[in-house]
Parts: sequence; structure tokens; C-alpha cells
Amino acid sequence: MKIIKNFVDNIHNEAYKDGYTSPCLEAESYVFPGGRQEESLDGSWNFSVDMYDNCLRAKWFLEQDKNSEGLKVPLDYGFDDWEEIQVPGVWNLAKPEYFYYEGPAVYSRRFFFKDSIKGHVFLRFGAAAYEARIFLNGNFLGVHKGGSTPFCVEVTNDLKEENRLIVVADNTRRQDQIPSENTDWFLYGGIYRGVSLLCVPQTYIKDMKVCLVDWEKKKISVSVTLGGSECFEEGEVVFSIPELHVEETVPFGMDGRGQRTLEAGGLSLWNPENPKLYEVFLSFRFDNKILDQVKDRVGFRTVETRGREILLNGKPVFLRGVCLHEETEDHGKAVTKEDIRQAFDRAKKMNCNFLRLAHYPHTEWASKLADEAGLLLWEEIPVYWWIDFANPQTLKDAKNQLTELMTRDFNRASVIIWSVGNENPDTDERYHFMRELAETAKEYDSSRLVSAACLVDAVNLRISDRLERHLDVIGFNEYYGWYDPDYGKLAAVLEGSKPEKPVVISEFGADGYPASGPDGGKVRGSEEEQKEIYEKQVEMFGKTDYIQGTAPWILFDYRTPKRLGTYQKGYNIKGLVTADRKREKPAFLIMKEYYGEVRKREQTD
Repeated sequence: MKIIKNFVDNIHNEAYKDGYTSPCLEAESYVFPGGRQEESLDGSWNFSVDMYDNCLRAKWFLEQDKNSEGLKVPLDYGFDDWEEIQVPGVWNLAKPEYFYYEGPAVYSRRFFFKDSIKGHVFLRFGAAAYEARIFLNGNFLGVHKGGSTPFCVEVTNDLKEENRLIVVADNTRRQDQIPSENTDWFLYGGIYRGVSLLCVPQTYIKDMKVCLVDWEKKKISVSVTLGGSECFEEGEVVFSIPELHVEETVPFGMDGRGQRTLEAGGLSLWNPENPKLYEVFLSFRFDNKILDQVKDRVGFRTVETRGREILLNGKPVFLRGVCLHEETEDHGKAVTKEDIRQAFDRAKKMNCNFLRLAHYPHTEWASKLADEAGLLLWEEIPVYWWIDFANPQTLKDAKNQLTELMTRDFNRASVIIWSVGNENPDTDERYHFMRELAETAKEYDSSRLVSAACLVDAVNLRISDRLERHLDVIGFNEYYGWYDPDYGKLAAVLEGSKPEKPVVISEFGADGYPASGPDGGKVRGSEEEQKEIYEKQVEMFGKTDYIQGTAPWILFDYRTPKRLGTYQKGYNIKGLVTADRKREKPAFLIMKEYYGEVRKREQTD
């Protein structure tokens, strides 16, 4: 082997990231948090952008201030002297000069841990964009990929009384990532969801999945996964719903996994008009003592398809929806519970019972609050436009993000659709990629529907996508009247398509800004034209029986670097409400009236 003279690792080594690729923190690392005590690490962290990635190159996380000869050396960093930034939060809004920054940044926080450890301690992140490399007390714990899903890493053996936690967050866009290099939304950077420590006993409940499998007989399925031991022999797992006087044991095997189906008499089914939630508990007991317990608030409902219909609890439902990005002008992607409630209230004012959460997993609070509000949800992963469909690592990334999302939100009654992608070109590589994702979703969760937002066959003017055979619901994105001004084509598509499954118009719409021509008439992209497009669209929807839901694009205007026109100014202005969430555009009223009419028909049928 040839030895390179005068090689300085942190300067000359361009393979410096090779030491930070494993372990990869994936869905298997997730620990169910419900009902557990968590020690929050939210608040002020020290922060610096690190555009040359020197924390990794020069191993700053080791905090070595002396060389091999024991002599003091100068440092190019000062964790405790850096500026402070709020976690959760996005760095783009912390200072004007960070607004468009994409790349690595370093977060540092000191914390004390004085509890005696009798079991396991996990560090839990709600989400960090996009790659997050975690270091505790100089030790590299692992890397997580995917900017919108939660992950956990065990820190039991790395904790001290006083600790230094360092996170290198990198939101660089890359072709082999999910999402890829080209998106139509603002890719905020940072640790923008909560961070906490989770303490569990030696043997603990790693996961609990609960769902209704038969709405007529009120049959509930309960699944458990235990963690902390290689072999599980003793103890019992007990599932209970106190309000219904249900208490049943759940058998489990030597691998710590178990499942039981039980009946719950008197169960009130969850639906948008009656979003009933029950407190459920799962306990691991030994010798009549509870060693570990988790809980959740769960609604029980079924969703399925019958021909071209979508059935909720056995009854047809029309999805009166709208698309929503996870963003506000003040908080960026680090939305608060109040931000979410405000969006849900506006959607319900428009007579919505459904939201498409685009184009990535939103915070876990979105589905929890939707459970309470009685809103149905379409949740998706950002397999968006063109990605590296032929790359096995990209597929692995997508599968993991999908699995992390399904694991996190399995118990949420509001979530009825998993979507595996949006507007992808129909190539062979894409077909095999998306088919595997659809099969992954069906294998993991048979209690929900699987969809994708597909493109129309613009040549033959019909809904046509090879992926359809693997979907339960066909998502149809169309912008007739806007990108294609010919409304006649929409009529041709709707008339010429003969789907055997329900179709949801998962996007339609147009720009809308407050402007008018010199004669007072509408101009291209005005709110008046947007209103006219909506009027023509809903008229056609009402004539098409296989359309079982609509979700216009989008509820609020939002930031995107792709939109730099005179009136856009860095925003997608297709919203039915302005970006500051204060003013409803005329098209909002069109949808409110349309959904109001649909709702009345449903109530009289």
C-alpha cells in the first residue's frame, strides 16, 4: 500500500463521511412513546452553520484540545460560545442570512442526567432535516436519513451525569434522497420537531398497534412487540379499555411479539361527525406487578373500498378535502399545535372532512389533532417527481420512511390512506419502485387504503397508470384551466376513463393574486380567474360518479424557491387562503358551497 506523505486527514480525506454511515437509525429503532415520562431537551441549543462539514472532517465532537504530545492546540470551534437557536425550530427563520442556506449545520447542547439507570434510555427525535448524525459525549451513535419521520437511538451506556449532545443536521438536496433535488416547496433545515430522553425498564413494550378489524362485530386487533431481552419467557401482556370494561391478555412468543383479536361490546365507532376516542392501555406484568405500561387515545373505525366506493364503517363516504403543506410564515416547518388547529378549523369552515397532508409526513400532532377534530387524512412520503428509481439505496430509504410513518401513526383513526408517491413519470424503474412501496404498505398495514397521485395519459386523454393495479384508490392530479387552459380535455379525460376503483382528484387549482385588468376584468393568475376555474371544475366533478373525493391545491399559499414571478415572489399562490392565513380568496367560497351541497346530499341519502 502506497503511503501518502504529509497527509492531513481533516484536509485531504474526501472519504471522511465513510466513518459516519453506520449504524443507520431506521424504523426498527423506534420505541413507542405513548404514556411514558419523557425528559424534554427542547429549548435553547448552541448552533452554527458548517458549510465545509468541518465537525465531521476534523472530528470536533471529540473536543480534543491537546495533541498526542499533550500540548494545547488551537480550536476552530467553540460549542458553548456559539449563538443560541430554538429547538424545535428551523434555522432559515433564525436570521436573515440563513434563509436560503442548505447544507450541514451543527447543534450542541449540554444536559444533566442524574437518574440511576435501571433499564434502557433512548434519545428520541421527532424529525431533523435531512441527514442527522448523532454524537453523545464524543461517541458517534448513528445516522438517520429522512427529514420528516421520528427515530430513536439507545444511549444507556453513553450517558454521564453531565453530557454533551451534538447533532450534525444536513439538508443538502441529493438525487438519491427522498425527496430528491427538485421539489416545489421550501426545504427548511434544522431540528424542527421535539427532542427528548425516554426511560424504560429492562424489559419494555417497544410497540403497540391497535385497530378495528370488523365494524359490525366490534372486533379489535391488538399487536405487541416487547424489547430489552433476547428471549421472552415470563410475564404477561394485558390490554385494556377501561371505559368499555375490556381487559384481555395478549399472548406473545419467544421473540417478544404477540397479537390478539377481541370483541368490545358497546364500542362507539369513530367518524367525522362523532370522533369518539378511547383511552387504551397495554401493560407488561410479572408476578402481578406492572413493569411497563403504555397508553394511547384511539378511535375505532374501518375503511375499505367496494367497487368505485370508499366505505367508512361500511358506509359510502365522499372525501371533501383540501391539500395542506406543513408551514406557516412565522414558524416555517416547525408548526405548533395552535398552527395545526387553525388550519383544521379553516378546513372545517370550508365543510371539509378530509385533508391531504402533502408532500411528506407532517408532525405526529397533525394526526392526533385530526383524531380529535374528526378529519380524515391522506398521509404520504416524498417520492416526488423524479428520483433515482433505479437505485436500491433510494428504494431502501423510501421504504424506511414509509415504515417509520406507518409505525408512528398506526393507531390514528384519522389516517385512512397511505400514499407512496406524487406525479412520477411512468417508467419501468418507477413502476417497480412504486409497486414495492405499495406492497410494503399493504403488508405492514391491511387496515388502510393505499394510493398515489398519478399523472394522466395526456395523449389518449384518460386516467392510465400501470401502478393502478396495486392501489386501492387512484389519485388524479390535474390542472385543466390553468397549466392546460383547455377545459374540454378534462371533460374528455373524465368521460374516457373507466376506472374500476374509486378516484380522488388529489390536486387541481390555479394561481390567485388580488389583481384585475385595466377594465376591471380578470387577468391571468388573478383571484377572479382562480374562482372561475374552480366553478368549472366542481361542475364537472358532480357529473362523474367514480370521483369519490376532491382535494384542491392548496389551503394556504406557501413558500417555494421555484415560484419567482412578478406576483408570486417566492410563494406558490394557489392557496384558497393567503399565506398569513388571514384572508380567504373567492375560490374558498366556491369550495365551501360545493362541499356544503355534497354534505346535504349525504345527510338526506
